[in-house]
Amino acid sequence: MNAICIIPARYASTRLPGKPLRDIYGKPMISRVYERARASRAVSEVIVATDDERIFKAVEENSGKAIMTRADHKTGTDRLAEVAEKFPAVDLIVNVQGDEPLIEGKLIDALVAEFVNDETLQMATVATELFDEAEMNNPNNVKVTFDNYNDALYFSRSLIPYPRNSGKAKVYKHIGIYAYRRNFLLEYAKMEPTPLEQAESLEQLRALENGYKIRVIISDCQFVGVDTEEDLRRVNEIYREAGENLA
Repeated sequence: MNAICIIPARYASTRLPGKPLRDIYGKPMISRVYERARASRAVSEVIVATDDERIFKAVEENSGKAIMTRADHKTGTDRLAEVAEKFPAVDLIVNVQGDEPLIEGKLIDALVAEFVNDETLQMATVATELFDEAEMNNPNNVKVTFDNYNDALYFSRSLIPYPRNSGKAKVYKHIGIYAYRRNFLLEYAKMEPTPLEQAESLEQLRALENGYKIRVIISDCQFVGVDTEEDLRRVNEIYREAGENLA
């Protein structure tokens, strides 16, 4: 299977302006994400998709590959689809968010393997179990529930499932990485925004509302998506503690 990884990145961020260029252990965050994605053995290429020349320059200065995209895209999916159109021979697109500097290459490999094993699969993503109550109730942490076949039932910024009764239901945090069959991605990007998607501000709900399945892979990898200054400090601490073993 011919798979590539695309990392959409934009400069603007309400909570953390210039987020892709913020420093993580001596390099811009976008370059750290790029390096981590390059550790995957399942993708033939990693590309940053951006409409900002500062991001483009930072990626290339750190030995990465970037493609400039249009500036009028409303979503990261739209930006992803623009780049995917340039690669007609590719079977699978892996989308790593530009604010996941702890992404694991082996996780990208696991996503690709899921499509090799299931020819009907169109879209997949990742989740990890939450244990901290504050993180469970943080709307910046998107939660996901799934069925017995690990296909997503719903994604929400609210706590799901609601713990009305003590039981065995676990809480899972959704991680910002997706994989799509290329043809599905191009179709998905053309779909109109849906009510639940707009209410939660979560693009993946568009796929569920249109009747498509999203496979959820469970991972115990460590993730700290960078949305705030505190997140940035935590990630820098992790890199400093790990040193060259992580960087």
